[in-house]
Amino acid sequence: MSKKIKAISLFSSAGIGELRLHKDISVVLANELVEQRARCYSYFYPETEMVCGDITDKDIKKYICKTAEKQKVELLIATPPCQGLSTLGKNKVQCQYEDDRRNYLVLEALDIIDECDFTYVLIENVPKFIDMYFPYEGEYMLLGEILQLKYSGKYNIDIRVLNAKDYGIPQSRPRAIIRMWKKGCLWGVPKTEEEISLYQAIGHLPSLEPGQDSGIKWHYAKKQNDRAVLAMRHTPSGKSALANEVYYPKKEDGTRIKGFHNTFKRMVWDQPCPARTTYNGSISSHNNVHPGRLLEDGTYSDPRVLTLLETFIVSSIPEDIDLPGNLSETFIRTIIGEAIPPHLTECIIGCIEEKR
Repeated sequence: MSKKIKAISLFSSAGIGELRLHKDISVVLANELVEQRARCYSYFYPETEMVCGDITDKDIKKYICKTAEKQKVELLIATPPCQGLSTLGKNKVQCQYEDDRRNYLVLEALDIIDECDFTYVLIENVPKFIDMYFPYEGEYMLLGEILQLKYSGKYNIDIRVLNAKDYGIPQSRPRAIIRMWKKGCLWGVPKTEEEISLYQAIGHLPSLEPGQDSGIKWHYAKKQNDRAVLAMRHTPSGKSALANEVYYPKKEDGTRIKGFHNTFKRMVWDQPCPARTTYNGSISSHNNVHPGRLLEDGTYSDPRVLTLLETFIVSSIPEDIDLPGNLSETFIRTIIGEAIPPHLTECIIGCIEEKR
């Protein structure tokens, strides 16, 4: 890509997924419903016009389309919420769900595609998104079927799942990637790269006890429950403390905590990091605990979740990133867990080629 392409971003959240895009892409307008996320987006990208509001609002949608036409926007980026029907069983609750178009916000993005003349469209979401059904013209259809029906005459359409770990990101994070581009244009697929292990990514950083600060920007450890810390000290890499016979996670009254096999679980050094979810700050959630190192007394170091710095690294977020000062750590971790790793977006957009 030799020129800066103008873009519009829908369901933009705080803009984490775009952190490596704006040097090549000029996002002229972004739309986000939640005010705190919208303010964070504007902090990162002050030159982008942020429209904070409900995309189902006809006036907002009209303004987005008007801006796209006026600015000659070529690229639409959309990450709609993943609501849809995973089954077609009928019941009263589901019928009520079907009747509310707000439960299918991807259809709002399609309305904007219909009204605008984008050259390229990128829709991304969790993998199950492409297996969900949406009510469309009196039928239930997969999103891919709807796109083919509406746009196959104008656009090439490619739907696939890409995993971040295959593109230079030390995290196993599969994402559903939907690309549409006008006939006569070119948009390739990024080349795969060797996996980066967790050790290669964060093994150089100093060990930390819960509540300890290394003095390195963003590399400080959250405080943790003492009972959970004790259990994790006796849990080796790749194992869950739930399997411990003596030092297992306990409630305040001393009774055993029950959970899934991948909760209270340490990661392993020789593989990419497991997917960072919105609960990546919880020691009791899935695959969240630092791999640790075996100590001389037979226990393991780092009975904690990844620090923000480690989370940034495994998510391809710049290590020296500056954030608004009023954000809680929980909010930061949540917006990271919601977003596509920014380098994956960069790889995908970077494969757009000039028009023939």
